Amino acid sequence: MDSSFARRRGLRWVVIAGLLSSTCAGQPANIASTSTAEVGQIVTQLVNNNEARAAQLQHYEGCREYKIDYAGFPSNKSAAMVVSMEYTAPAEKRFQVLREEGPKLLVSKVLKELLATEKEASGEEHRKATALTPDNYEFRFAGNDTLNGRPQFMLDVMPRTRSKYLYQGRVWVDATDYAVSRIQAQPAKNPSFWISHTEIEHDYMKVGEFWLPARNVSITKVRLGGTATLKIHYENYVIGKQHGLSLSEVCSNIAGQTNTAERR
Repeated sequence: MDSSFARRRGLRWVVIAGLLSSTCAGQPANIASTSTAEVGQIVTQLVNNNEARAAQLQHYEGCREYKIDYAGFPSNKSAAMVVSMEYTAPAEKRFQVLREEGPKLLVSKVLKELLATEKEASGEEHRKATALTPDNYEFRFAGNDTLNGRPQFMLDVMPRTRSKYLYQGRVWVDATDYAVSRIQAQPAKNPSFWISHTEIEHDYMKVGEFWLPARNVSITKVRLGGTATLKIHYENYVIGKQHGLSLSEVCSNIAGQTNTAERR
């Protein structure tokens, strides 16, 4: 098989691994001692609060910085993109690419494909089939933690079906708001023959009363021997429509930069 074709296929499937974005108020929880029996209560509160927040979040906009670095055969390559995004309930997403740099292969077959795949996956049927609920996952209590000064429940999650759109790993649930604040996982099913392994880390941040994506890092091992690292940073969130900014102005302080800033 032509090596360039195989490499394109391998990189393209990084797209699936990078798609872990859920739109995630409650009273502070007592997490001094949490038994296995209480996991069901945590999950129920998480699901209920997620549904309540989703119903209230009618519109928001934000800016994203995408960067992918590929190291391996036949050469190392990098690409970056700045994108403004607009969400309107219940499932409409609109993207505007404001800046792109790097090889066309990486920009079009990976970064822009991410946008197309996310838009396609935003429908109600797909969201229900992939939501973090007891219908899709089994949950096991894994301990307590603190993130950014906020107490957390840690839950290990196991998908009930082997799907490339589900994941297995660990989630952190904010013990006050019952919202997912961090995910560390792997796809439940390898999304492509060209991928041997993928590790995903996804962080969320609180914006007003809502929990929205803050950072995504996906590290994918390609069977040809290369490694693709995809990073997405989410910034400049604006909740609602009463701000008077155009979609491009939401990213105005980022789109003009010549190089994508490095993040942690």
